[in-house]
Amino acid sequence: MLGKLDEELPVPQLGLLTDDAEKILDFARGALQSGIACALVTLVDIRGGAARSLGAHMAVRADGLFCGFVSGGCVEAAVAAEAIQVARAGSDRTLVLGQGSKFFDIVLPCGGAITLAIHALRRSEPLDAVLASLASRKRAGLRYDAKAQTLEFQEATAATAGVQDSFITSYRPTTRLVLCGRSIELKTTTIVAEAVGYDFIALDGGAAETLRPEHLDEDSAVALLHHDPHREMGSLEIALESKAFYIGALGSDRTHSRRCNELRRRGFSDASIARINAPIGLFPKARDARSLALSILADVASRRMKSGAH
Repeated sequence: MLGKLDEELPVPQLGLLTDDAEKILDFARGALQSGIACALVTLVDIRGGAARSLGAHMAVRADGLFCGFVSGGCVEAAVAAEAIQVARAGSDRTLVLGQGSKFFDIVLPCGGAITLAIHALRRSEPLDAVLASLASRKRAGLRYDAKAQTLEFQEATAATAGVQDSFITSYRPTTRLVLCGRSIELKTTTIVAEAVGYDFIALDGGAAETLRPEHLDEDSAVALLHHDPHREMGSLEIALESKAFYIGALGSDRTHSRRCNELRRRGFSDASIARINAPIGLFPKARDARSLALSILADVASRRMKSGAH
């Protein structure tokens, strides 16, 4: 058991099943707006293995409702019990779980150890600023100072990491998947993207003007699902001139060779052309629409992780 809990403290109860940082911060903001004290738990250090990445959050209300994950689900209720005390007392604390922890009865399945910063939220403005930035598809961050027990908003930040006595959590907008084509592949991939929770734009057509530069930012992925390479060329040029982190195109190796030759003819460098993932998808030769949709989403997710997303 973590600490000595007052008998009158509420039993932690899951209020929202999510590990999405944006939803967790919104959950915390909602508590504050309703006049309910709330604590934000952040995973700030990992030793050995861990089920979650640095910066993973939980939000825990003083009435016992919580959301988020800092591990694989094995310690969250116990962490929430500790965070309820923090929310009610208004004083931050640090919690170490796993190997080397004083709480010997809590063992992490991965065998490592994690350090959690539990911050009693005193104002919603930092959360408001992050959520507003993400809604505008801008990157943002929160800087937590353990000594001062403060949480401050930061504009676009580098990767999540500890900096001296502070810990910076960085946030990126939801992945935007822009789909271009006119086929069953387009419809099926749209369904999967919606199920995953991506912000998606489906452009059913193929004219060059259907894809516009304003559709794309550095947290966008483009999937060109045309069966006719000539119809994709206008959209492909726009994608290559953007900061999209992923560009994929349907077609065989032979089709891609012709695509590359045409792009060179249009003045694109080999380095630029190398950004194209073709044939599209994480696993090759997906022949049916459902397999292709899963392959595309897996490829996008993999590239997003490699690019340092939170």
